[in-house]
Amino acid sequence: MANPPHPEPGFAKTCLVLIPALNERECVTQTVRQWLDAGFAGVRVIDNGSTDDTAALGRKAGADVVSEPVRGYGAAAWRGLQDLPPGTQWVLFSSADGSDALDPEECRRWETVAREADLILGDRSGSAESRAAMNASQRICTSIFRVVARAGWGRSFGDVGSLRAMRVGALLGLRLTDRGFGWNVEMQVRAIEAGLRIVELPVRFRPRRAGESKISGNLTGTLRAAWGILAMMFRLWRTRR
Repeated sequence: MANPPHPEPGFAKTCLVLIPALNERECVTQTVRQWLDAGFAGVRVIDNGSTDDTAALGRKAGADVVSEPVRGYGAAAWRGLQDLPPGTQWVLFSSADGSDALDPEECRRWETVAREADLILGDRSGSAESRAAMNASQRICTSIFRVVARAGWGRSFGDVGSLRAMRVGALLGLRLTDRGFGWNVEMQVRAIEAGLRIVELPVRFRPRRAGESKISGNLTGTLRAAWGILAMMFRLWRTRR
């Protein structure tokens, strides 16, 4: 009698966590270790031009560290997708500051949902505690995206945050072009257009462990992010697939 087939590895065991990082020496060690302790296949830190020892600390914590000197969230995210380890079926994008790392209960929920999804989005608006941890910039940018996505593509999203996991084949098939603040926006809109299975899950969002956000920590970063979202939404509207 033939042996039964071995079950396919679960979500976490085939998922590489990608962490774009810019001068996050105070946070990166704990964040990398938290994801590895959660049982994910690996962590890749994309050093986006840091002037401190973020790269060295990430490597010491157990991450694969690659460099992307061209500044921009999308540029770092794209670099992280190159030369993926064999067997990688999923990638999960997370913040270096530890604000969106999943706890064990959330990991189990994502593991279950991954069986029937192509894109899993962490929704920071799912609880009062998480909404309170979001600053004004994050709430403004999320609100802009919600309104335009609903008007342009008929899909209501709860969030457009950094925490998201996607099947590698589906992500590469979207052919994302943004290399700045519009990366997440483009991903969600193109996923709608591609008819992918999208699931939003409420997640616990926390204040960053240390340091200051490069996007929402100051007025300049906030304005650049808001403009990046609006500009990307306009471009997506003009080039709807």
